[in-house]
Amino acid sequence: MSLHGERSGSGPPLAFWHGWGLNLRVFDGLRGALGPGFRTEATDLPGHGLSQWRGGSADTALADLVATLAPGTTLVAWSLGAQFALRAAALAPGRVARLVLVGATPRFTLAPGWNHGVPESVLAAMQSRLATDYRGTVSDFLELQVRGSRDAAQVANTLRAALLRHGEAQPAALVAGLDWLAAHDLRAALPAIAQPTLVLAGSYDRVTPPGAGAALAAAMPNARFHACARAAHAPFLSHPTEFLATLREFLAAP
Repeated sequence: MSLHGERSGSGPPLAFWHGWGLNLRVFDGLRGALGPGFRTEATDLPGHGLSQWRGGSADTALADLVATLAPGTTLVAWSLGAQFALRAAALAPGRVARLVLVGATPRFTLAPGWNHGVPESVLAAMQSRLATDYRGTVSDFLELQVRGSRDAAQVANTLRAALLRHGEAQPAALVAGLDWLAAHDLRAALPAIAQPTLVLAGSYDRVTPPGAGAALAAAMPNARFHACARAAHAPFLSHPTEFLATLREFLAAP
């Protein structure tokens, strides 16, 4: 399996996993701002950007991603990538030393006792439309990610530029990602994920509401939560100064 990754710097390993439909280019600004003091590696999720898709389910894709991690990695993961990161931390604790989860939720859809998701009908409509218009589905999802955010147009342009410069996701990988979101509820696993964790959310996020991130952090034994005011689903793009300062503080902690 060939996954495309880009490395820079030296020092403690810091890996980046992006969200559904995007690619590693979304992290260019953040990685550059961190400077050379970390050994950063951004990876295209399987079937996204320049990474191959070898078929199977998103569970297969996750296993391929975990195999790219060096022991003791701090994993910075966004959206669908953050759900993958939670599973990776549980499955391979020797590889995942710390977690930074952005726009994260343990369960994407609403459920009894879980009011921080979208209705199952919304996800089902995305799955149905994806079969006939995958580009339109991704485009509408990008718009939803920035809605309500400060500098929304600029953030949307950055996300779209990532697709133009580095490549779209393959339809089969998009289907597998939505199937993962429909099937997985990670709430029961959270108390056993003991790695130090920073959960970052946007106060106006319409994809994964900030309440999901707060509940996620509260259910983990060693996690803290930070919400960026006037941010939506991509606070590392809309609020780079605040995001970077919060991230640096976490990375500097013992």
